Amino acid sequence: MSNVSTPQPAAAEAAASAPSVKPLKPVKKAAKAPGLRQTMSDLHIWTGLLVGWILYAVFLTGTLAFFRDETSLYMRPELPAAQQREAAPVVAQRLADHILASSPNASQLSISLPTERNPTASAFARSAEGGRRGFSSATYDPATAEKLDARETRGGDFFYTFHFNLHYMPALWARWLVGLCAMFMLVAIVSGVITHKKIFTDFFTFRWGKGQRAWLDAHNALSVLGLPFHFMITWSGLITLMVLYMPWGLEHLPSQADRAAVTGEMRFFLPPARPAGTPAELVAINGLVEQAEARWGAGHVGAVQIANPGDANARIAIVRQQASRVSTTPNYLLFDGVSGDLTRAKDASGPVATTQGVLYGLHLGRFADPVLRWLYFLVSLAGTAMVGTGLVLWIVKRRAKLPDPDKPYFGFWLVERLNIGAIAGLSVAVPALFWANRLLPLELAERGNWEIHCFFIAWAGALAWAFVRPAKRAWVELLWLAAALLAALPLANFLLTDRNVLISLWTGDWVFAGFELTLLAFAAAHAWLAIRTLRHQPKAKPVRKTMAKPTAPKVARAEPATAEPAGEHA
Repeated sequence: MSNVSTPQPAAAEAAASAPSVKPLKPVKKAAKAPGLRQTMSDLHIWTGLLVGWILYAVFLTGTLAFFRDETSLYMRPELPAAQQREAAPVVAQRLADHILASSPNASQLSISLPTERNPTASAFARSAEGGRRGFSSATYDPATAEKLDARETRGGDFFYTFHFNLHYMPALWARWLVGLCAMFMLVAIVSGVITHKKIFTDFFTFRWGKGQRAWLDAHNALSVLGLPFHFMITWSGLITLMVLYMPWGLEHLPSQADRAAVTGEMRFFLPPARPAGTPAELVAINGLVEQAEARWGAGHVGAVQIANPGDANARIAIVRQQASRVSTTPNYLLFDGVSGDLTRAKDASGPVATTQGVLYGLHLGRFADPVLRWLYFLVSLAGTAMVGTGLVLWIVKRRAKLPDPDKPYFGFWLVERLNIGAIAGLSVAVPALFWANRLLPLELAERGNWEIHCFFIAWAGALAWAFVRPAKRAWVELLWLAAALLAALPLANFLLTDRNVLISLWTGDWVFAGFELTLLAFAAAHAWLAIRTLRHQPKAKPVRKTMAKPTAPKVARAEPATAEPAGEHA
């Protein structure tokens, strides 16, 4: 009997029916909610981006407005250079006599006396029968009280009014829009501080030429450099228009007289009193100015306002100069225009009005001496650069994530073009305003408005150029154009006026000399930016080397055991 293995049907059936074991899949964890810093980062990015273009324009024009008087003098080269000032009582009496003699029907007269920053005097007069249309203004030589013939221009006042009134739109709408942007700016400042936990460490760290890292370092440094200033200038800008943004308290006052009294606590306004109809000789102005200087100090009188001159109900207000104090609250002496008796001395206001006046004064910076004014200018310029680098950083961060940088999505393309138009375009528009001031015909009607039209035409042209040119070329071309316009302005001034930079330096005319040297410095800065942009080569994306995953050897699936013929294994 041969030794033949017998089949085991029970074991075979069990092996055949056993289910195959599959590896367990890892359980996915629930997505973690973003933390405070990540939330603040998102808030910082989007609040900055949505209003960044308006904020950049507001910051830049507000920065230029710190030299408002000097800009106005530069844009009127016919005016005399700074000279030794006479005593305020003498100048005030001379101007009042001359203007009232040439305008006998004036019902109101406001005379602004010369200051250290403005060697000329100016006056606004209102005719008794002219209504609002009876207003007239002129610039005078304080030494002779004669009118000065100078070109029509808005000068530095345009930059000052644009930074809170914008242009080509109702002032009320513009102030609401700028106020909304300022509120977004406050949110961006606070969220930015929370986001950067190493913000003060990063201030001392700058990685040059590191692409996105370099832009972030620049943004951090510019932010920390003037952080208290940026917060102050934004917050105080809102406070200056607090009655507009929160009018409910004022509206609930019982009468118009009460509302006028509250407004009078914050701003000086001499309402016109009803004339008595009885002729009377006006008291001498110089004695009243001397009384004001005895109270405030010599050189602190800024303006003289006269209501109803030549009438028995005449009044004269001697107003203190803004440059002699921080607060903008009213500070004046009110006299009877016939007897010369002091009827009111406004030396202080209530605590709320004083707080608002101090914040307003800090925002304007009119009290600043030349060194402090330059510090205001430089730190505010850093704030402008902070907004600009933040806008550029948004593009730099997202460009690295584009699947095809040559074919970006529409939102990226639009933001990039708006950045070019807002930043480089404004650098073209500002010198275009100065060029219009030098080249437009002096006899052109509404010449001052046409200067402003040229500013916006140049800005719109730069924006259009950004939309039709490749991004990098648009940056380089507009920056070179801005540099050329800025650098050529001193040359144009040399050819078209008698106040060139060499003569200004020789005669000690530091307003014109300083202005043109600053133009050359900004021209060099724009040329450097153009060269850096031209030479910049974005880093290529690193190619990820993918290694072939090791594959497990294929194992033949075991067939179920079956009974085999005995003869094959014999």
